[in-house]
Amino acid sequence: MASPIESAWQYLTSNFSEFQLATVVTFLLHESVFFLSGLPSLYFERFGLFSKYKIQKKSNTPSYQDRCVWRLIKYHVCVNLPLMTASYPAFKFMGLRSSLPLPPWSEVVSQVLFYFILEDFVFYWGHRALHTKWLYKHVHSVHHEYATPFGLTSEYAHPAEILFLGFATIVGPALTGPHLFTLWLWMALRVLETVECHSGYHFPWSPSNFLPLYGGSDFHDYHHRVLYTKSGNYSSTFTYMDWIFGTDKGYRKMKALEEVGEMDAKNL
Repeated sequence: MASPIESAWQYLTSNFSEFQLATVVTFLLHESVFFLSGLPSLYFERFGLFSKYKIQKKSNTPSYQDRCVWRLIKYHVCVNLPLMTASYPAFKFMGLRSSLPLPPWSEVVSQVLFYFILEDFVFYWGHRALHTKWLYKHVHSVHHEYATPFGLTSEYAHPAEILFLGFATIVGPALTGPHLFTLWLWMALRVLETVECHSGYHFPWSPSNFLPLYGGSDFHDYHHRVLYTKSGNYSSTFTYMDWIFGTDKGYRKMKALEEVGEMDAKNL
């Protein structure tokens, strides 16, 4: 007997071509996950909700938030969708498939974990390169227009950066030729991760409180509010690359000073 997931997949493959699933449906899935996960922090900031968990005291104005949203829609339609469409033949060549049976969970989990590790490594070096003087001025400074990030700013970037750092996201799937189901799961988890890192809020239930080596919102928020030449914290997901190459020293020093301040306050 087919599982609910297999039945749903059978419906999709019976009503849409693989090309439609890999392009238009993938785009719609991305937009749904991105905006549904990213809008809450926008409204938290706009209405002053959960202020005790907000990392920065500063807030973006509603008009500045709206500017981000409208530009994102333009970038997604004019850059992301054409890129997904153009990349389909390459993914197909590398082994992308959509037919039943769905891959076993052991394969799905191992591939997604591999994608996270590889993406983090490639992203670190690409992001670090974007913080060199010329590339920052002409490309990466667009992303840093929002020194106080909220979830949707995670994908607010210059089109050249979307193409440049987007390579880190697709290199793993391109190497393994996954099932489309695995690709969708990877995309959804990666979107949720980057939205959380840019949320501007550090909650008691934030993943960084439970997952070893996970950076999270507090780790990445530091990157946005410090001068670009001293920001560090270049990794997308984990913290070990910045630790190995010493690009988290400013952040670690700040955290140490915060702990000393908290201890002094308790002793008063």
